[in-house]
Amino acid sequence: MRVEQLQAFLAIAETGSFQKAARFCGVTQSTISRQIQSLEADLGLPLFHRSAQAKLTLAGERFLPRARKICQEWENATQELAELLAGKQPELCIAAIASVCAHHLPPVLHQFCKDYPDVQLRVTSLGSDRALKVLKDGLVDLAIVMNNRFLTASPEMVVDILFNEPVQVLMAANHPLSQYEQVPWSEITRYPQVVFKDGYGMQRLVQEQFHRQGAKLHAVLELNTLDAFRGIVREGDAIALLPESAVFDARYDPTLAVRPTGEPSLRRQVVLVTTSDRISIPPIKHFRQLVHQMLGIQSESEKHVLLMANS
Repeated sequence: MRVEQLQAFLAIAETGSFQKAARFCGVTQSTISRQIQSLEADLGLPLFHRSAQAKLTLAGERFLPRARKICQEWENATQELAELLAGKQPELCIAAIASVCAHHLPPVLHQFCKDYPDVQLRVTSLGSDRALKVLKDGLVDLAIVMNNRFLTASPEMVVDILFNEPVQVLMAANHPLSQYEQVPWSEITRYPQVVFKDGYGMQRLVQEQFHRQGAKLHAVLELNTLDAFRGIVREGDAIALLPESAVFDARYDPTLAVRPTGEPSLRRQVVLVTTSDRISIPPIKHFRQLVHQMLGIQSESEKHVLLMANS
């Protein structure tokens, strides 16, 4: 059974004529006849009395409301897909790691809202692993996360590398490690650590680095908000290894200190991830372009600010 067969059936039922139905559908009368014959063969019952006027049989009368409903659903579905391709989707859902939400995304979101005022933006701050899971489950359209090649290796995943950034040490301003311009790893591993919760890429990155240093990670607290990291570190001797964008504001807090690590430096890669079936949808495509344009510009401006601050 095909939609055009149902459409031919409805046209004949409404006009009472195979000839008029053919003109209405823009096909020949023989085409209409073949479509109805094929439909009747599928159903196993005649739908029309073949006479001077095409009248519905009992089977045709029973089938009529069902055919109308099916064709209406088909019309609704094609209309929704046409609107999707035209960029008329009602909302755009994004999952992003906390530092990106706080520091990088606001200007992108502002510009997107100006460009697509009818699209409702929904942004959720999640750890990288969780963000990639909700993307795979179809709950969000894009994820901006710390790269994890094990979770982005599926053929349908589209991964854009956005930037690489160093991991730095956050500590209280009067912490013993603040004396260093670059904190040696031998000193970092001596102090208790405040880390991101399990499921966050940063926890995994820090654990791997401690393993390479032959040291045991002494994690005294697991957190998932940047404000909480600053509050806890400010109060004691615990330190936190955080990406540069997560400690940007802490540089201007007199109660905190931020220092780079010694060699080997630790870096994280931030990526934008979506799926191949989404990249051609206009709002998603536009948001992806904005992220590339504005995060690149912002990264350069941050470098300039940091150079000025350190000069």
